[in-house]
Amino acid sequence: MFDAVRNNKKIVQGFLLLITLPFAFWGVDSYVKNMSGGDDLATVAGTPIQQAEFQQALREQQERLRGSLGANFNPAMMETTEARRAVLENLVNQRLLAIDASKMHLAVSDERVRDTIVSIPAFQDNGHFSQPRYEAVLKSQGMVPQVFESSLRRDLALQQVLGAVAEGVMVSRASVEQVYAVQFEERVVSEVQLAAQQFASAVKLPDDAAQKYYETNRKQFELPAQVRAEYIVLSKEAVADQLVVGDADIRKEYDAHPERFRQGEERRASHILIQADKGAGDAVIKSAREKAEAILKQIKANPADFAKLAKENSQDPGSAEKGGDLGFFPRGAMVKAFEDTAFGLSREGEVSDVVQSDFGFHIIKLTGVKAEMLRPFGEVRNEIAAELKRTEAARKFAELVDGFTNTVYEQSDSLKPAAEKYKLAVTTTDWIGRSGKAPAPFDNEKLVSELFSDDAVKNKRNTASIDVGNGTLVSARVSEFKPATLRPFEEVKAAIEKGLITDEAVKLAEKDGEAKLALLAKGEAVNLPWSAPRSMQRGDQSLPREAVRAVFRAAGDKLPSYAGARIPGGGYGLFRIEKLTRPVAKQDDPRLNAIKQQYTRVLAEQDFSAYLSMLRKRYDVKVNEAALEVSKDK
Repeated sequence: MFDAVRNNKKIVQGFLLLITLPFAFWGVDSYVKNMSGGDDLATVAGTPIQQAEFQQALREQQERLRGSLGANFNPAMMETTEARRAVLENLVNQRLLAIDASKMHLAVSDERVRDTIVSIPAFQDNGHFSQPRYEAVLKSQGMVPQVFESSLRRDLALQQVLGAVAEGVMVSRASVEQVYAVQFEERVVSEVQLAAQQFASAVKLPDDAAQKYYETNRKQFELPAQVRAEYIVLSKEAVADQLVVGDADIRKEYDAHPERFRQGEERRASHILIQADKGAGDAVIKSAREKAEAILKQIKANPADFAKLAKENSQDPGSAEKGGDLGFFPRGAMVKAFEDTAFGLSREGEVSDVVQSDFGFHIIKLTGVKAEMLRPFGEVRNEIAAELKRTEAARKFAELVDGFTNTVYEQSDSLKPAAEKYKLAVTTTDWIGRSGKAPAPFDNEKLVSELFSDDAVKNKRNTASIDVGNGTLVSARVSEFKPATLRPFEEVKAAIEKGLITDEAVKLAEKDGEAKLALLAKGEAVNLPWSAPRSMQRGDQSLPREAVRAVFRAAGDKLPSYAGARIPGGGYGLFRIEKLTRPVAKQDDPRLNAIKQQYTRVLAEQDFSAYLSMLRKRYDVKVNEAALEVSKDK
């Protein structure tokens, strides 16, 4: 079963993303599930998904989005019924898979759990598993190894289920070649743009059009309410900044765990790569191997020509221009076949035989060796101090949360008591709008809602202590307030009229374009200033996606054929397709394998969806829709 997982790794990873399993290693804290009471959100085969579990999943999804979107992240995107339903669907899917895995009596050996743990980068030092680091990371998350390993064993069992689904996907060569022909089809196209500006002079607005629009869309012309506020932040980082770690403690940690600071042997090598994916056909692999062996003969005849031959022949763009030089690297940095060979060479200047890896065929030359060494205390002192601070800060932060929350609530007429008690700086914001993007930490919808509440605005009381993620609590206090105001009609009249004229001009352009397209489709002559013909593929980015889709949806059996599409905000485009070419795939074209993988993933996702649908029928699923609704007062 694990062979199925390994052989279909990318597909299984896709499944994991679809159900947002903790196993995707977004963070060790993904395994923490506080299954306390609360109203059930759903039941799966009679077992409940409780509020605590759901809220934890919401927080995890928010942190994943924050990490992937960065400055573009808006917490409001998680404050919708649709987003909440998606999170719950993931939890239901996870529960269904877990139940089915249990019914099939899938077992995960202790050895498999151990191998997985030692491969997780968060538990490694210098590329090697570290037991002290493992325990320290879990401790910082408030976990013990037994709980973590139990959760991991569960998720590995689920991977076996997913591997079985992936194993059943078969894609024929003919299907791949058909997709290839369609995907890389080229069409020679001429075009005419009917710009909206050409029709603007024909637009006649009623005298009261702008006034009516203004009255109907008053919200559009409101300047939103704004506040300026003071705020304080209690975070793990703030707590860590207040901590002082003594040299004696740092030295004790260094002496107690020398294995953490041992720097393994490093090697420097150059290589020549001839690419050939393992999934490529026999002919491709044979050709690549023969080319690599021919180059190796040249090197054996003239060893000094290695760098020259690498520049001329290597298909590794990152190293070819440097004569194949890869610099120094430790164990674990390269794929296994490459690493075993590089670390198996016995002297500098020695050249390997041809070595096959997942990327193709390599010829490896050893150019340097750094022996294993214990990193000196002075070099790692700051690293140890920072880690000790992080561990202690996480523990202390958990102790301070309740006290901080109570202080800002009980002494709600000022932030100073809490700031002084917890040694925090009181910071003042610029103007913040009720809606719209605000800088961190006010990019959190719950915090902004608290800041604009009656208690904060009218009574000038501290907001509650709000968890804005990443181990950070914020409390704020309104210092100035500007209510929402409506911009005067005369101030916005010109802009309204311009917008209305543009809207009508776009409609006229579209109407004229559709009429001309109908005539062209009938074979009638239409005098148009067609552009010079140019070649297009489906990935063309010089036109809007709607236009590209229209061009490739047009019939190709009788040419010329015609297509038309609205150009968002700009008018209408007409396109004349004059020639169509569908390429025939060559056996050694690497794009064939890429298409096969993409097509396989699509089919696998369809199978996976069908599998989940079957599980929903097999095991009764009930969802509490009312509990998913977002409160109107948020």
